[in-house]
Amino acid sequence: MEIADPVHLSLLALCFLVGAAFCAGFIDSVAGGGGLISMPATLLVGIPPHLALGTGKFMASIGTTASFLTYARNKAIIWRIVAVGVFFSFAGSIAGSQTALFTDNATLGKIILVLLPAAAVLTFLPASKEIKTEKPSSAFALYALTPVICTAIGFYDGFFGPGTGSFMLLALHFVLGLNLLAASGTAKAFNLASNVSSLLVFIMNAKVFYYAAIPMAVANIAGNILGSRLALRKGPAMVRRMLLVSLALLFATLLWRYYL
Repeated sequence: MEIADPVHLSLLALCFLVGAAFCAGFIDSVAGGGGLISMPATLLVGIPPHLALGTGKFMASIGTTASFLTYARNKAIIWRIVAVGVFFSFAGSIAGSQTALFTDNATLGKIILVLLPAAAVLTFLPASKEIKTEKPSSAFALYALTPVICTAIGFYDGFFGPGTGSFMLLALHFVLGLNLLAASGTAKAFNLASNVSSLLVFIMNAKVFYYAAIPMAVANIAGNILGSRLALRKGPAMVRRMLLVSLALLFATLLWRYYL
């Protein structure tokens, strides 16, 4: 296996990444879209886009595993839907990751900059409060639409990633007709599949910067734990505002780095 070129980070830069990972975990647990913080942060400290994607996948895979186990213990995952779509989520993510690896760093950086605001807009779309079921709306939705959803969002997760959980939740809620709890739990199963498959591709191509990825993963778990507790008392409104401010600052800096 090829060894990736090392990236030299100062202690201050590493602390910045750890803080960003903590905030990403906190935001993911309350409002979703934590990758909109962690991904730009890795680029800002000078980690090349390919390494940034692989490092983010390492962190996200561990964080998603913790969330997945929580939902599984609370029986909030619709396994019938998972059985139909998990292969397509896995395959789509591998295809997306391979596509990202074949894209040069400069082009990938510009693509990421374009995708960030789009991901932010879709992440903040209001979810319907309509009470829906814990079953697919129809056999057509289950066997025809689920594979399409999982392949498309899996590809996006492998190629880029931020906002994937929100997109999958919304698709399961609006297209398959699941209630928000069932959609959220089932989305975690698909997210885990796409994260792990994408991570394997990046590991095999030596595109994970472990010096940053490991402490970021630990911080991300801590942020998830704290965020889930605060969410019960404060709600997501405060976190969504914080995410918008942080994203605006990071987007402006990335615009300067890659275009100006």
